[in-house]
Amino acid sequence: FSPSPQTSSPCVCLFVGVNGAGKTTTIGKLAAKFKNRRISLIAGDTFRAAAVEQLAVWGERNNLRVFKGTPGCDAAALCYDGLQEAIRQKDEIVFIDTAGRLQNKTGLMDELRKIIKVMQKVIPAAPHHILLCLDATTGSNALDQVKTFKSMVNVNGLIVNKLDGTAKGGILVAIAAENPLPIYFIGVGEGIDDLDTFNAADYAANLLEIS
Repeated sequence: FSPSPQTSSPCVCLFVGVNGAGKTTTIGKLAAKFKNRRISLIAGDTFRAAAVEQLAVWGERNNLRVFKGTPGCDAAALCYDGLQEAIRQKDEIVFIDTAGRLQNKTGLMDELRKIIKVMQKVIPAAPHHILLCLDATTGSNALDQVKTFKSMVNVNGLIVNKLDGTAKGGILVAIAAENPLPIYFIGVGEGIDDLDTFNAADYAANLLEIS
């Protein structure tokens, strides 16, 4: 996973997933990995004040600008304004947080599509990456989430969190078998460095207890 800035606009990475999948924390960890680039964060989860505050903390830790609005404001409009500001600031990468949405709530899924449509008025090719965050501890439910989000938006990468909380994380095998999507990172803790690049060979060896 190597987000590259576009000719005259930043590379836009949109993070989606259900509540509790670790989107906001993942953004903070990824921002730390790319701290040598010009990055801004957009607090698109306008439903939870705690999510905005959490992203702001990650922004302070990484010395990054966080674009945020008033609680409950329109998420699509916020993303529109945030991307315009990112262009003005000549940012290379923009990470956008979104509200957690259950895969069976069509209203929330429609809002996600609206966010993408509005962003494309600013940057026609955006978002360049739609990253679905999954909670490894939810088991087969994670498979349903992948299917549903893929049917709604163009998910092109996965991040699987909370692998420190499962004995083997075998759900990754099931996900890979059914969905030809790259798994970019795995979350193994809450710390800023607890996001590892996914390595299939290392994962397979660990799953089979091969030293």
